[in-house]
Amino acid sequence: MASMIPISIAKIHVFPSSMVVSGDTTVLSSFRKLPMVSTNRTTKTTIVNAATSSSTIGQSPLRKEMAGDQKLVAWTSVRQERWEGELVVEGEIPKWLNGTYLRNGPGLWHVGDYDFRHLFDGYATLVRLHFDNGHLIMGHRQIESDAYKAAKKNNKLCYREFSEVPKHGNFLAYIGDLANLFSGASLTDNANTGVAKLADGRVVCLTETIKGSIVIDPNTLDTLEKFEYSDSWGGLIHSAHPIVTDSEFITLLPDLLNPGYTVVRMESGTNERKMIGRVDCRGGPSPGWVHSFPVTEHYVIVPEMPLRYCAQNLLKAEPTPLYKFRWYPESKGFMHVMCKASGKIVASVEVPLFVTFHFINAYEEKDEQGRITGVIADCCEHYADTTILDNLRLQNLRSWSGEDVLPDARVGRFRIPLDGSENGELYAALNPEEHGRGMDMCSINPSFLGKPYRYAYACGAQRPCNFPNTLTKIDLIDGKAKNWYDEGAVPSEPFFVARPGATEEDDGVVISMISDKNGEGYALILDGSTFEEIARAKFPYGLPYGLHGCWVPKT
Repeated sequence: MASMIPISIAKIHVFPSSMVVSGDTTVLSSFRKLPMVSTNRTTKTTIVNAATSSSTIGQSPLRKEMAGDQKLVAWTSVRQERWEGELVVEGEIPKWLNGTYLRNGPGLWHVGDYDFRHLFDGYATLVRLHFDNGHLIMGHRQIESDAYKAAKKNNKLCYREFSEVPKHGNFLAYIGDLANLFSGASLTDNANTGVAKLADGRVVCLTETIKGSIVIDPNTLDTLEKFEYSDSWGGLIHSAHPIVTDSEFITLLPDLLNPGYTVVRMESGTNERKMIGRVDCRGGPSPGWVHSFPVTEHYVIVPEMPLRYCAQNLLKAEPTPLYKFRWYPESKGFMHVMCKASGKIVASVEVPLFVTFHFINAYEEKDEQGRITGVIADCCEHYADTTILDNLRLQNLRSWSGEDVLPDARVGRFRIPLDGSENGELYAALNPEEHGRGMDMCSINPSFLGKPYRYAYACGAQRPCNFPNTLTKIDLIDGKAKNWYDEGAVPSEPFFVARPGATEEDDGVVISMISDKNGEGYALILDGSTFEEIARAKFPYGLPYGLHGCWVPKT
């Protein structure tokens, strides 16, 4: 049944309209309060059509490659450096949901007249959704990394991003850049991948370069300082997704010179990483890319993927289809299991070839006597297909013409025996058709981290598509999925927040931010159990696609 729903912004906090990059012409000179308007919206159980009301907020001219097509807002640079205001809520936000959801991701894909090539290149845009007794305040701001500030000051790329290399005027400058590459000086600190709340309350934005660890204020989104590690481990890169709990921080440090991984732990309230153990690679000339990894109650699981770091590709001025990596199928794939307490390797098995960005969870299998017999590790697995990386070129995302070009993905389940076997298994944990053969950007109830679990929340697919375009709730016991879909929209990572005092695994809400087909956007809140919409709040303008988030409870 159609209904007339008023849309407005209750409060607007206007900041000086400094441009994100000096010299850029995409300027918003001011914001003003939206008038009351009305719109029709038809809602179905799992398919929701977004409101289509137009905004009277002043709009900047879009970049030349996006001119006249606001529908690609997910892949368009953020309109201005910062904004904050209270949003009008359609539906009802649970009164128990009090705290802040932070989402990080690349949001600015150009410097002056130069357009970046890849989704992962963009300068970090941090978005804040603050929930307070049924009210919702949204804000966003650019993270003030050295790379971002240098781009603003010089109106050009100054650090190496995922696929971008600064242009050099002469050969000596190029040689100097290579020297800076090996020292790490030219690597970006653009913390555009994730954000984590440490046990001591500090909030850190992260990327795969160690220098790209930046402390921010979750209330103001101010950039506070670099997160400086006080140990002597050195190195240039780490996993972009550490394991963060109420007591510790665990991450992996790939060793590019002596191929392997050092597993380190950092206790709450410190900046010192201490070694748990080391895994030597079993195949290939370099360690496999380790964007994320899982843990169980007693073990750290270290994946060795045949998509490996490649020094030759890193040195090239123009990117290859695999960027700083190379596919080595002959090197095989392996999964290593390390004891958290002793650092000893308790299992190292060969597994079928795989490609994954994101692990979902892992847990231990036990026999009737309670003895641990194996480890289960679940991930978003792309059928060992590396083309997903090149599909994320911005040109590919912006130029989609309706073909079904999203590579297939599944919930890939590794089974790693602990009986000394040489081989492990990899198979689909449920029929991939349940989630449209799309699977990435996952979250779980954090109380079930490293433990047997039933539910996962992720982005799936309604085909044809070129990018994950649904939200999906996976039931790993029944092998079923519930899917939410808004035609033409691009949803970001669904993030689960448990209801205080809940006893059921899926008792809570799922938060996502949506870039819709009209160039607008909104915050979406779904019931964690039924997966039906319970509330949404329209943004003043559409935001670029974001990656990963965290929850900061109200204190």
